[in-house]
Amino acid sequence: MQSLQGKKALITGGSRGIGGAAALALAKEGVELGLIARSEESFTAISKDLNDIGATFLTAAADVSNKTEVQEAVKKIEDELGSIDILINNAGVAARGSFIDLTTDQWKKVLDINVMGIVHVTQAVLPGMISKNRGDIINISSMSGLKGTEGSSAYSASKFAVIGMSESLMQEVRRHNIRVSVLTPSLVETDLTRGESGERNPDKYTQAEDMAEYMVSQLKLNQRTFIKTAAQWGTNPF
Repeated sequence: MQSLQGKKALITGGSRGIGGAAALALAKEGVELGLIARSEESFTAISKDLNDIGATFLTAAADVSNKTEVQEAVKKIEDELGSIDILINNAGVAARGSFIDLTTDQWKKVLDINVMGIVHVTQAVLPGMISKNRGDIINISSMSGLKGTEGSSAYSASKFAVIGMSESLMQEVRRHNIRVSVLTPSLVETDLTRGESGERNPDKYTQAEDMAEYMVSQLKLNQRTFIKTAAQWGTNPF
């Protein structure tokens, strides 16, 4: 087991949900954080929570589908914190509807954020990891990346792509002691899945904090080993 104290982590979609929970969990381990989300206003709640526990963190507003914005955000964070040790690619959107009804714009938005967002952020961070000959990348896919479901063609396509991309990247960079993992959770109760005011049932469904706890445990594994793919399921969501 290794300590995470003093490591630098970059989390996309870091203002809430799985990203926000991961930020809090890593901060409690002594990790310094760079958080990316679409707007500075979205950081209000997580900034308060992080300040309350004395965390070291920096925020940057960027649309991950925009390569220029990503490069500027990563530069801002690395100029302040130093090169990144841990990257959690969590930002994502969903689109539901029948295959014939989903518009080209809906398809493009889902793929640009869920797939190209990971490409842009990882390409910005990876050179620093290669230079240090060490690093961790965790990409958040979904159960929908393992099995397509009715009404989720665009979302499933994007999450299948995340798994394939992660597998290929892992094979490229493991020789640099960089671990690439992909998580494929079933339903996690967040704003994405339930809406900002949707009813929650934490006794039955996986919570963002469960995902964060898992990621911290995984990152603490000795660098010589890693978990390539992991599926987190609710025990009894019936």
